Amino acid sequence: MSNKIDPDYPDQNELKELVADALKLAQQKGASSAEAGMSFASGLNVTVRLGEVETLEYNRDRSLGITVYIGQHKGSASTSDWSAAALTDTVEAACAIARHTGEDPCAGLADADRMATNILDLDLNHPWDVSAEQAIELAKECEDEARSDQRVSNSEGATVSTRNGLSVYGNTHGFLEGYAGTRHSMSCSVIAEDDAGMQRDYWYSIARDATELEAPKLIGQKAAHRTLSRLNSKKLKTAQVPVIFQAEIASGLFQHFISAVSGGNLYRKSSFLLDHLGEKIFPDFLNIQEQPHLKKALGSASYDSEGVETQARSIITEGVLQGYVLSSYSARKLEMETTANAGGVHNLQIQSGEKDMQGLLAEMEQGLLVTELMGQGINIVTGDYSRGAAGFWVENGEIQYPVEEITIAGNLKDMFKQIVQVGNDVDKRGNIQTGSVLIENMTLAGE
Repeated sequence: MSNKIDPDYPDQNELKELVADALKLAQQKGASSAEAGMSFASGLNVTVRLGEVETLEYNRDRSLGITVYIGQHKGSASTSDWSAAALTDTVEAACAIARHTGEDPCAGLADADRMATNILDLDLNHPWDVSAEQAIELAKECEDEARSDQRVSNSEGATVSTRNGLSVYGNTHGFLEGYAGTRHSMSCSVIAEDDAGMQRDYWYSIARDATELEAPKLIGQKAAHRTLSRLNSKKLKTAQVPVIFQAEIASGLFQHFISAVSGGNLYRKSSFLLDHLGEKIFPDFLNIQEQPHLKKALGSASYDSEGVETQARSIITEGVLQGYVLSSYSARKLEMETTANAGGVHNLQIQSGEKDMQGLLAEMEQGLLVTELMGQGINIVTGDYSRGAAGFWVENGEIQYPVEEITIAGNLKDMFKQIVQVGNDVDKRGNIQTGSVLIENMTLAGE
């Protein structure tokens, strides 16, 4: 595979040969089994602030990591040097570590019969032939638009970023595959000011294909609008109120859910959803699916980081937990089967309802619309949830004024069951795709 943007971009076959050499060498050094991964990435990042170039970075990263198993003793080592001598040293280091580690009955490669055989073309590779000069102009256009209102007094800058990556994974089962992928983004963050003080907000767009990014002016307009709408923010009295999590932050709720049903937290017995398989977690109307084979999606993959073939599956059906999120190691610890989630989930989709944001506001009638969260007050062991928040107070189904310096609190188990609606304003910019979420009741701590 050639890459006209970066003439030093390696060929996928070159990486496959190096991975195969590392695996062969590991067996020669005494490993009973081994797995190795290689990656190469190059990119450009440009940030413009107040109309001037603040940063201009070209980056190029490469790595090789190998894990060896001597029986059920495990050792891992990595390097950024791909020379034959470095390859030998890295393999020998991994083997030396394995000989000094304790035996783990769950250690080892994923089962051979789970290796992916159907490697799909998921349309993930769309290099962007953008020069530094062009990227600077795009960033300037974005920031200029965001600063066109005189109330926008300062800027944290507009950034244009492009990344081309190539990764290969192989193991001694005979699995050896790789794929190329791209990720491009544009963002802007500005500060607005009036007599009551200053406010900051931002907007961004991200895509595999640069032609699918939002226009620079639109990103700037959204960043400015979000910032200006927060001027004259007020505080609220402590109360029990309904809460809407705007789509771009609602994904965090489902990230907490995934953490709670992930193997590591389950076998360590550190999850508030321990032993909840087959139980109702969410309301009847809510369904959550994993869709790893969506074309151009940010989380798509034919196989996980152990080479296990990914498959579309339902994790929540009519509110009931259908399956955990497991790697082969965590599955063995739990005496279960891997769900091809070594490395995480792939395109989690929360089924949306029919109502847009205005419809959710009307249904809530009075309460809090949350647009920003701060802090990390989440306890996955107990499900307790408490975070700083900012957003808007809603009455009669209409936004009344911005609010800040408040805290929202509850318990995730209760919050999940109290989801009233999921909006159709789905944010597709991440690996977890959901609309805005209306929760029946939470504690709002204010003045």
